[in-house]
Amino acid sequence: MGLTMKDVDRFEAARPRLEAIAYRLLGSASEAEDAVQETFLRWQAADADRIEVPEAWLTKVLTNLCLNQLTSARARRETYVGQWLPEPLLAGDPMLGPADTAEQRESVSYAVLALLERLSPNERVVYVLREAFDYPHREIAGLLDITESASQQIFHRARKHVAEGRVRAEVDEAAARRVVEEFLAAATSGRTEPLVRLLTQDAVAIGDGGGKVPARAKAFEGALAVATFLRGLFKPGKAKRDLVGGSPGIYAATANGGPALVAVLDGRVIGVMCLEVTDEGIAAFRNQVNPDKLERATRRWAATDHGEPLFLAF
Repeated sequence: MGLTMKDVDRFEAARPRLEAIAYRLLGSASEAEDAVQETFLRWQAADADRIEVPEAWLTKVLTNLCLNQLTSARARRETYVGQWLPEPLLAGDPMLGPADTAEQRESVSYAVLALLERLSPNERVVYVLREAFDYPHREIAGLLDITESASQQIFHRARKHVAEGRVRAEVDEAAARRVVEEFLAAATSGRTEPLVRLLTQDAVAIGDGGGKVPARAKAFEGALAVATFLRGLFKPGKAKRDLVGGSPGIYAATANGGPALVAVLDGRVIGVMCLEVTDEGIAAFRNQVNPDKLERATRRWAATDHGEPLFLAF
C-alpha cells in the first residue's frame, strides 16, 4: 500500500524537526539529510494507517539510524586525516532547529557539537532529545528501549561531561560582529600582542581539512602559540594566494549561533572559522576548511545578502 498525499504531508511537516535532531546527533548536515531521507523511505514502506503516533514512530526510526551511524562514524574517524570538526551552519539555516531557549541555542553551538563527540552514542541521543527538544524521559526511554530511570541517569552523566567543557558566553548578532571585527584588527596588525590580549590563557586553535586542504593535524594550545599561528595565517603571501586560487573575501558572520569568519572565493565558501567566546576572552578557534563540509554553507551564502567583505585575505 503506497503513501497517500496526507501521509506525505505528515512526513514533510515532521521533516524540519527530524533534520534538526539528526544534525545535532551526527554533526553533519549531509549525513543528517541522508538519515532523514532513509526515514522517509521506511515511512513509505510502512503501513501508515497502523501507526498510532506517526511523530513518535518517525523519531524512533531516525534515532536508530543515527545510532548506527554514530557507531560506524567512530570507526571512520579513527582513520580521518587530521582533526575532525562538525559541519558549520550559517545563520538562518533551518537545520539549526529551535532556538527559543538558552539550552536549545547552546545545544547547537559549535563548541557543544564538538564536545558531544566525547559522548557515547546513547548519551548523545539522550542529551540532544532532552536538552534541545525537551522530550520527556518517558518518551526517550521508549525510543531507546531503556527504562525511564536509565534515561535520567544517562542524561545527567552526559550533561556533566558537556558542562566540564568550556561554555561560551551568549552573544547576539551585533555583538558577534564586534567580536569578529576586533579579532580581525588584531590578527591583521602583524603583531602577536593584540591577539594575546583577546585570548584566554588556555586558548586553542583547531583546523579540519579532511586531508583535502592543508590543516595542522595537532591543535595549537595556549594564547601565545595560538596568536603566533593566527598572525601567520592572516599574513599576506603569494604562496597562499596560489594555494587557494586567489584572494578570498573575509566576512563577519554567525555560524551555529556564535561569531564566525567566513572566507569566500568566487562565490564559494572555502572556510568557516567559529570563535568560542567566554567572559574571559576568545577561548577557541575552530576552522572548517574541508570542502565536503562547506557545500551547504555555500548554498546558504548564495541565498543571503552579506554586504562587502571586511578585507581581502592574503
